[in-house]
Amino acid sequence: MIISINAMARAFFSTIVGFILLFSVACSEQEQQQEAEQQGEQQEQPQMQEEQPFGGDEDVAFADALWKEMEKSNLVGQSRIVDSEPYKGAPPHGMILDVSEQKITVNGIEGDLVVKRNYGGDGLTVEDVKNDPAKYLEAVTIMFKREDGYDDENRNWFYVKYGSDGTILTNPKGALLAGRVAKGAPTGCIACHKSAPGGDYLFIHDRFK
Repeated sequence: MIISINAMARAFFSTIVGFILLFSVACSEQEQQQEAEQQGEQQEQPQMQEEQPFGGDEDVAFADALWKEMEKSNLVGQSRIVDSEPYKGAPPHGMILDVSEQKITVNGIEGDLVVKRNYGGDGLTVEDVKNDPAKYLEAVTIMFKREDGYDDENRNWFYVKYGSDGTILTNPKGALLAGRVAKGAPTGCIACHKSAPGGDYLFIHDRFK
């Protein structure tokens, strides 16, 4: 009888040890899986940031440098020289618009620049803007022709939407509007300008094919 009890005790003890070992292995595998998932998320996050076509640090830095060059060229800011005729606009731009063009160099990159000034206000007229453009200026939207390889499939245009003071504006999701804005989206800067006749992404002429 004593031998039988001892055998039963050893069997019970072996069973308990077995359960403990199985539980330990299961916990270890679960921890390893969680660590692998965390590492995968950490690796995916920088990749997602790299794939963002606009609003990144490089886009913002280039847009800031571009604004400074436009100020030097008297295209924007307090020293702006009025060299264009305002006209009635349409969404998504202002009620009244005017456009300037010239070549400009930004960070060693020379390219064609199109500056569109967006004016707004209740009952605004072309004459109002002619008399006091700074008062009604709400935004400045630009297209700058960058170097080959920047965005070949979309004619290498760099887009920015600034406030009247040069602050880079954002879309409803909070993304800064600088770079290849809304690339791949069905609406937005690239989708709209891609539909312009002539293939140069501009509605005002076809000189930049």
